[in-house]
Amino acid sequence: MQKSIVNHLFTILNESSLLIEESENVTFLEALCLTGENILEDTVKQKQLKDKLLPLYEAYFQEGMTAEDSRRAYQLATLKGMKSGTQTTHQMTPDSLVLFLGYLVSKLISTSSVSILDPAVGTGNLLTGVMNQLHLDSLKASGIEIDDLLVKLAYTNANLQQKDIQFYHQDALKPLYIDPVDVTICDVPVGVYPDELVSQTFELGNINEKSFSHYMFIEQGLNYTKPAGYLVYMVPNDLFKQDKDHVFHQFIKKNAVILGLLQLPSELFSDPKHEKSILIMQKLDDSIEPPKEMLLVQLPSFSKKEQMAGMIAKINHWFDEHLS
Repeated sequence: MQKSIVNHLFTILNESSLLIEESENVTFLEALCLTGENILEDTVKQKQLKDKLLPLYEAYFQEGMTAEDSRRAYQLATLKGMKSGTQTTHQMTPDSLVLFLGYLVSKLISTSSVSILDPAVGTGNLLTGVMNQLHLDSLKASGIEIDDLLVKLAYTNANLQQKDIQFYHQDALKPLYIDPVDVTICDVPVGVYPDELVSQTFELGNINEKSFSHYMFIEQGLNYTKPAGYLVYMVPNDLFKQDKDHVFHQFIKKNAVILGLLQLPSELFSDPKHEKSILIMQKLDDSIEPPKEMLLVQLPSFSKKEQMAGMIAKINHWFDEHLS
C-alpha cells in the first residue's frame, strides 16, 4: 500500500469536507458524508462551492489506488471528525486490530464463497477492513447500525471502496431481516441495554440482574450465524468473570465451541477498564469436534515486530494443528 496515495485521498476528503462544513453549517462528519456522495455521483450538489470542489474531486481517483487505500484515508478523516466533538458512542476499532481480525477471519475460512455480518458496524471500518483481506470468489456482507450518522458514514465508506454491503439502520438486538451468515464479526458495544422488554427475549438478557448489551450481542450473533459458522468478537476482558452465576458459561456450552481467547495488548486502550480480548467461537453443529486445546494467548504489542512475528507463527501452528 502506498502511503502517499492514502495521504492524497485524505487531503481531498479533509479539504472538501471543511469547505462543505463551513458553507452548509453542518458538522465535519456530516460534511464528510456529503463530499463522499459528491465523489460517488460525480457531481457537486453545493453549487456555490462548485469551482472549489470540482478540482479536488477530479484528482481523487488515482491509478493504482486500492480499496484499502480508500478505507485508510476515510478512516483518518472520520477520526478527525470524531475528535472535534461527537457522541461518546462514536468510536472506531483501531487499525491494527482491524488488520489482525481480518487475518483471523481469513484463517477460519476454507471456502470461496462466504457471507459475513457485523451487527455493530459503526462507520464500516472493521467490516470493510476485514473484507479487504478476504480474496474470495463471492463475498456477501451485511452491517447493522442504530446510529443514523454512523450508518451514513458506513454507507459512504463502503461505496468509496466499491464494496457491496447491505446496511440496516436499526437496533441490532431486535429481530433482523437477514439470512444466517457464515461469519459474524463484532467489536461489541459494552454496557447496560436500556430496553427491558427486548432484554427479556434473550437468554443472556439477565446477567447479575442486569441487561448487558455485550452478552446479548453474542447471543444475537449466534442467532444469525449458520450451524458450524464462526464468530470473531472483541469482548471485555472480564466477560467470564462478570458472569458470577455462570449463565453465560452454560449458554455457550449449549450453543457454541470456544476456539480461542486472545488478550489484546493493554496499550491499545486508554483505561484498563476498557481492555478487550478477541473471542473466537464456532456455532455448534453435529459435525463439530472441539479442538483438543483452545488458542489461549496474550498478544504482544503490535509495534514489537519480532515478538508479533513469533506470535503469528504460534497462531498459524495452532490453526494447522486444530482446524485444518
